[in-house]
Amino acid sequence: MSQIDDPAARDGGVVGALEEHLLGQAPHLTQEQVAAAAGVPLATANELWHLLGFAHVPDDAVAFTDADVRALQLASDLVRLGVLSAERQEGLVRTWGRSFARLADWQVALLADVAREMGAEPTEGLLAVSDEVMPRVEQLQSYVWRRHLLSAGARLMAESTSGASATLAVCFVDIVGYTSRSRTLTDRELVAWLESFETAVLQLTVDRGGRIIKNIGDELLIVADSPEAMADIALALTARGADADDPFPAVRAGVAYGEVVTRLGDVFGPVVNIAARLTSVARPSTVLVDLGAYEALSGRTVAHDEDHPDDHAGDRAGDRAGEHGEDEAGGSSYRFRRLRRVSVKGYSRLKVWVLQGSPPGR
Repeated sequence: MSQIDDPAARDGGVVGALEEHLLGQAPHLTQEQVAAAAGVPLATANELWHLLGFAHVPDDAVAFTDADVRALQLASDLVRLGVLSAERQEGLVRTWGRSFARLADWQVALLADVAREMGAEPTEGLLAVSDEVMPRVEQLQSYVWRRHLLSAGARLMAESTSGASATLAVCFVDIVGYTSRSRTLTDRELVAWLESFETAVLQLTVDRGGRIIKNIGDELLIVADSPEAMADIALALTARGADADDPFPAVRAGVAYGEVVTRLGDVFGPVVNIAARLTSVARPSTVLVDLGAYEALSGRTVAHDEDHPDDHAGDRAGDRAGEHGEDEAGGSSYRFRRLRRVSVKGYSRLKVWVLQGSPPGR
């Protein structure tokens, strides 16, 4: 689908040519004509257009092609098959819109860089490389999607729980000193720095059996099926950040373990919230874990009403923290230091431990 701000008037027709190239033909239909050809009510066509994240199009604007007709027909088929039910429709289509918008932004920036390296203007270069590059990108994109679909299907089959919940280890990883560092970088340098960080985290996470759910500014949300895998990921990331010879930035992490709600590739619930709160109070290069993660990693059960001797001292986590002494966790490679109960927004007096140990491979 095309943008309607008439960019061709400003770019000498390059965007129009790119539009025709990518969509297979020049726009020749209005939105009403598209809806009629697809056999879809105009109101439904307008709703899908907005849910996919595109701007409003005047009713009389000749802005669409046969590809738009086919897209509406496919969406209508999914509704008829029960895949896009009324309750799923908005969430699913919004997820597609957000995901593809971000992917397209990155791909266009990449192709513009390639065009510059070829000595061409970005707009003209996009058209020049589209013939050779775009079919390969499209095929690779489809392959990656199918492989991830297979992995997600395998995880679903392996889950013993029913419904939209799963027992997962959840971790937030936050860059220490992001604000001050970002002020010293140009926009281009900041993007490159964040992309380098995300790439390093992705490689380490996947190698240890985890997966990145999303990034939120300078923070990444990671999940893993096992608490051990997540502990190893968090310890490895904080160890890299603490290494003065490693360009990887200093980070802090919070890990929680328990039942979460899964929806459209995202995770929700108290376990996710607790992991986020722990990250916000963790000291640099430190991993904090909640009660669920501690019990899963240590093999020990903490009584619900068990108090730490310093639970009522009220200090911030990590500042003169009270201890039971180092807990060796039943012979595993993990050690724990019990902190005073932590009070954060929405959660009063959480039981919290500092996770310690040597991450595998270091």
